[in-house]
Amino acid sequence: MATQGLRTIIVLSFILAIGFLLVILSAAIWQQYLTLLVVATYIIAPLPNWICSHCGNPDDFIESSGNAIVDFGRFLTGFLVLMGIALPTVLAHCGAIGYPAMIMSILGGLLIYGTIISFTTFFQEQEEF
Repeated sequence: MATQGLRTIIVLSFILAIGFLLVILSAAIWQQYLTLLVVATYIIAPLPNWICSHCGNPDDFIESSGNAIVDFGRFLTGFLVLMGIALPTVLAHCGAIGYPAMIMSILGGLLIYGTIISFTTFFQEQEEF
């Protein structure tokens, strides 16, 4: 059982490294370093969801109270993920970066965010009553 968890961590770390490599190469190959902003948006993206989920509902038995802050955190997370995709697209449309750099940046960013989400769901503790 412990080897399965270790394999999962190794695979997720490998995918995270590939994501960072794609984003860094998209900046370094074409000397267009604006694509590195995608890394910042994908690293910051899970934070509003995490902060708002801890602030939202202190009572586990009442579902209706405090859901607005959780929904706001999900909205901000979705906005940041969408910004990580839209920012390279807008930069490529304006001519600040090339289209190959845009594609590499978007793919790398999605790998980074997907790995962060996978890590959080893998290490999330199950609460038992």
